[in-house]
Amino acid sequence: QVQLVESGGGLVQAGGSLRLSCAASGGTFSVYSMGWFRQAPGKEREFLASINGNGGWVKYVDSMKGRFTISRDNSKNTVYLQMNSLKVEDTAVYYCAAGFGDIRELTYEYWGQGTQVTVSS
Repeated sequence: QVQLVESGGGLVQAGGSLRLSCAASGGTFSVYSMGWFRQAPGKEREFLASINGNGGWVKYVDSMKGRFTISRDNSKNTVYLQMNSLKVEDTAVYYCAAGFGDIRELTYEYWGQGTQVTVSS
């Protein structure tokens, strides 16, 4: 019912920045909380950040605070992940997801196909 399409990934040098976008269609975007995740080869999917429907709260995994910023523009049905000071270990497929819940727990129902981020040394 809800389709999510990530974009903005690519190849970047260590220390550089990228802004990922996730465009939603097929639903009322503002009712969904949104999250960003990543998965590197051989590793489990990792939660990065989330934001509620109106942007009233945001949540980050501790290791990402200060480097990654989640935001959304409901007029564009889009959620963003600004990534700064990128490291080689940030290389992964990045996914966005939509769901419901509160800052303590979200249940994600819809997932995008992912966008590859590769950070070179």
